[in-house]
Amino acid sequence: MRMSKIVRTGANLLYPFILIFGLYVIMHGHLTPGGGFQGGAVVATAAALVIVAYSYDEVAGMLKKTAMKARESIGLLLFIGAGIAALVVGAPFFYNFLANSGLLFGMPVIPGPNPGDLNTAGVIPIMNIAVGIEVWGGLAIILLYMLSGIRKEES
Repeated sequence: MRMSKIVRTGANLLYPFILIFGLYVIMHGHLTPGGGFQGGAVVATAAALVIVAYSYDEVAGMLKKTAMKARESIGLLLFIGAGIAALVVGAPFFYNFLANSGLLFGMPVIPGPNPGDLNTAGVIPIMNIAVGIEVWGGLAIILLYMLSGIRKEES
C-alpha cells in the first residue's frame, strides 16, 4: 500500500532531520543523556518512517537488507576493535587508553565548569558510534524482515 503524496512529502522532509538528530545523540552521548543505543534507535525510526510512507517495492529498493546487515557487522567490528586496540597498547580489554592522551577524543578535561568539549572522552565516543551504527542496522533489518513477512502474507 502506498501512502498519499502529503505523507510521502512529509516523510521526505523529516527524514534528514531525524538522521541528523540521531547522529547528534550518538556523538554527544558522553556529555548528555543518550548515546549509541538511543541515537541508533532514533536513526532507525527514520527507516521506519520510510517504511510507513512508501510501498514495499519502493522500500526494498531504498533500504537493502544486505546494506543493513553490513552496517550491523561494521558496528560490531568497530566496537570489538575499540576493545582490542586497548590490548594492543598494553592496557586491559576496553580500557579507555585515549583519555587525556591528546589524540583524537583524548583532550584533557579541565577541572571545574567546562563547555562540554566533544573530544574529551577517549574511547567512549568511538564505542557510542559503533553501538549507534549497530543498533541502526539491527533495528532497520528487523523492520525490513517484518515488512517482508507482511508482504508474503498479502500474496
